[in-house]
Amino acid sequence: MSTSGKHDTASMVAANAGKDPKDRVLIFDTTLRDGEQSPGAAMTMEDKLRVAELLDEMGVDIIEAGFPISSNGDFEAVSEIAKLVKNAVVCGLSRSSFADIDRAGEAVRHAVKPRIHTFISTSPVHRKWKLQMDADQVVAAVGASVARARSYTDNVEWSAEDATRTERDVLLRCCEIAIKQGATTINIPDTVGYSVPEEYYELIKMLRETVPGGDKVVWSTHCHNDLGMAVANSLAGVRAGARQIECTINGLGERAGNAALEEVVMAMKVRGDILPYWTEVDSTKFTRASKLVAAVSAFPVQYNKAVVGRNAFAHESGIHQDGMLKNVETYEIMKPETVGLSKSTLSLGKLSGRAAFKDKLKQLGYELGDNAFQDAFRRFKDLADKKKLVFDEDIEALVDQEVATQYDRIKLVGLSVSAGTGAPPKASVTLEVDGVQTSKDASGDGPVDSIFKAIKAIVPHEARLPLYQVMAVTEGTDAQAEVMVRLEENGKEVTGRGADTDTMVASARAYVTALNKLLMKRQRGPNAQAMAS
Repeated sequence: MSTSGKHDTASMVAANAGKDPKDRVLIFDTTLRDGEQSPGAAMTMEDKLRVAELLDEMGVDIIEAGFPISSNGDFEAVSEIAKLVKNAVVCGLSRSSFADIDRAGEAVRHAVKPRIHTFISTSPVHRKWKLQMDADQVVAAVGASVARARSYTDNVEWSAEDATRTERDVLLRCCEIAIKQGATTINIPDTVGYSVPEEYYELIKMLRETVPGGDKVVWSTHCHNDLGMAVANSLAGVRAGARQIECTINGLGERAGNAALEEVVMAMKVRGDILPYWTEVDSTKFTRASKLVAAVSAFPVQYNKAVVGRNAFAHESGIHQDGMLKNVETYEIMKPETVGLSKSTLSLGKLSGRAAFKDKLKQLGYELGDNAFQDAFRRFKDLADKKKLVFDEDIEALVDQEVATQYDRIKLVGLSVSAGTGAPPKASVTLEVDGVQTSKDASGDGPVDSIFKAIKAIVPHEARLPLYQVMAVTEGTDAQAEVMVRLEENGKEVTGRGADTDTMVASARAYVTALNKLLMKRQRGPNAQAMAS
């Protein structure tokens, strides 16, 4: 567990100096509660602690750690997060029943700043089919639940589930009694993502101006993305006076997800001219947080996801790439460094132009005359029409047609693998390196791991293996397997492919191909070293 403290407080204070305190927006992260409710996104206790620690470090104001009564595991997770977090408010969710509230109160009692978040459905469809309660019963339950929560902490949030489909008079009554009983935050969820920005703006504005005591509490948004408007609705709520946004990393959440934390924060940061609001969240940790949540939840981030998607700062169009090379502001409204990336990328593909291709060649260490460049560019365009992604090594092979044979110093001669239930997997590999054959045996966690360890024993190296992928070329049990291996060393990546009806053979071939390409990069680089053999 990291021991690092909160985000850089001094720099954050300096950045927010002179800003109106009334425009400060609190960020309420519910990745660990609403985010985890995504089907298949359950996280382990250790996962939750890692995420909570990072959220606290990046300056999130409130962390909704879980739903304590839902399971013993969730109760324990909320309790441990309450003990771990040093700066943020730690919140536990509960329904309106006293048993729920008591369990939440027990779970957050060790927090430096505890909060209980209690809710009940208020819309006609929820009252009829989910609660079997009338409006008067719901109003009574609101008052009783908030009062009960106040017996544990003076930081109580109340939410009207499905608020945007609730009759205005019923919603007004519920908010009024919640404030009267001591709620300090009133949340107006768009639970099913039904609202639109103009409508949500008017709802928040009406409640703030109409509910007695509405000027004494924090109004909060909690918008789902069923119609793709969660972020827009959340920001509309802020414009109407809400000063807390409930959101999740990567927009994780039930069905189409929640408002994405990174998107609402960056919208206010980039468009401060029309959204003059601010937070104390350190946006430079967004990429790190996105990758962590994607990993622990097993929910990959879509490539074109705003702010943190793989393509958010990538450019392939030739026109765009030419503009980027001249001035990054032509096609980027944010600096990649502000969200935790080191730089933008110019991805090469069939839409790339000469300027980007020439820039890539320069990065790879090639200086070509005009005729050679034009020939290489032509062959690059031909290749780009055939494959989606053009890797650096593809371009290197285009520039030097003889590269494959010139640097093919390592060859796979023999392979034998044994695996089963009775003994650990073992691989015997024979390679020819610079014309000399060498054999090694190795055991590993599996047959592929054993093969790679045996190869490494023959050709020592410190390259990391960030990717191993197996794909079936055809259907059936006799399908040919294509394996892709990616190795990384000192910031340089190489990719090797191998195909065979035997997946183990294909794996060995792919690994050897990648090693040959790694050797090629070393020899062409300024600090080239001969590969040990």
